[in-house]
Amino acid sequence: MAIQALVFDVFGTLLDWHGGVAREASRLLAPFRPDLDGAAFARAWRDRYQPGMEPIRQGARPYTDLDTLHGESLEGVLAGLNLADAVPPEIRRDLVLAWHRLDAWPEVPDALARLREQYLLAPCSNAHVRLAIAHARRNRLPWDTVLGAEIAQDYKPKPAVYLRAVESLRLRPDEVMMVAAHSSDLAAAAACGLATAHVARPGESGPGTGEPAPLVPVDIAASDLADLARQLGC
Repeated sequence: MAIQALVFDVFGTLLDWHGGVAREASRLLAPFRPDLDGAAFARAWRDRYQPGMEPIRQGARPYTDLDTLHGESLEGVLAGLNLADAVPPEIRRDLVLAWHRLDAWPEVPDALARLREQYLLAPCSNAHVRLAIAHARRNRLPWDTVLGAEIAQDYKPKPAVYLRAVESLRLRPDEVMMVAAHSSDLAAAAACGLATAHVARPGESGPGTGEPAPLVPVDIAASDLADLARQLGC
């Protein structure tokens, strides 16, 4: 493979969305629900992630950024906890911004720095550009550019998201490797001609909740991002 660029899924693959959202929900909602299970709250919110994007994928709704979708889905989560009338608008807004304050898995910043010595790097995420910038500044993610949903005006796993990323880099699909912890993401990228690498995150949403190994054929299967860098000779 003559790979020239690596593009990355972000939520779960590079960032601990579950731990970050659980932490922020517990902090922000403590005055209203001191016994809140932050981890369960994070999972319940994430369960609404894919359904919120589906009308856009189907063409039934124009492209809408992830902050807006997170704000809409938050209402249902709060209602399910009987908190719909208790949480003021400013706390709701801060909860949505919890997705901007996620921390990277420990090995990620240094591994990306090593990979950038040989490859172009960019997120190919459902995050919008401002959200990707927040992640990068918080976690020292050394992107060469930001690609993904907002550039394509659609959401993964629609082919346009992967193909617009490739086109933006002025490369062929086989010169770009998609890196993700989710086999569905990699299968969609492979169908567009990209090379693929699976990074195991077996505890993505808590113990035993993620993929310890890929569920589809991939070019590289790695235990974490540092292992991927080693396999790529970085």
